[in-house]
Amino acid sequence: MDAAQSRTAEADPAAAPGFRNATKDDVPAIVELIESAYRGDASRVGWTTEADLLGGQRTDPEGVAAVVDAEHGRLLLAERDGALVACCQLEHRGDHVYFGMFAVRPAQQGGGLGKAVMAEAERLARAEWGASEMHMTVIRQREDLIAWYERRGYERTGQLTPFPYGDERFGIPRRADLEFELLVKPLV
Repeated sequence: MDAAQSRTAEADPAAAPGFRNATKDDVPAIVELIESAYRGDASRVGWTTEADLLGGQRTDPEGVAAVVDAEHGRLLLAERDGALVACCQLEHRGDHVYFGMFAVRPAQQGGGLGKAVMAEAERLARAEWGASEMHMTVIRQREDLIAWYERRGYERTGQLTPFPYGDERFGIPRRADLEFELLVKPLV
């Protein structure tokens, strides 16, 4: 375990998170956070795991770096006691902001950190871009996760897009029926 991971393990789960924009130097830690929240046995500590639906990677350094460098967006980091505990992507797309790459350290899930990150993301979408809606896509088979988003005001649209089968940058599917559903939340 390196020093950053050690600080992450010791972060006070009750402390309010601080927020900042990611830089290129953060890319390795962000990839590790996202992978830990969604893939492999480590992800099973939390409830957001996709390990039963997908193997392989969730993201890679190139994909994260592209989000960090995006002209019309940012990768927002949440830290506690100097340790990275959560992140999310915000991309301004005209009248709405796309919310993606959302990850919370598995050992800190279920304590309100995800709600705090979402609230900050929604605040930024309104304040910085004047967005009237937040959009996200979620694997439609993730009923528990979709229900969590619905409790936060997101609505299912029924608009589905296929999972990118054959592109291992997004994982190795463990079933043949994966699709993404668009969820939308009004921000006004």
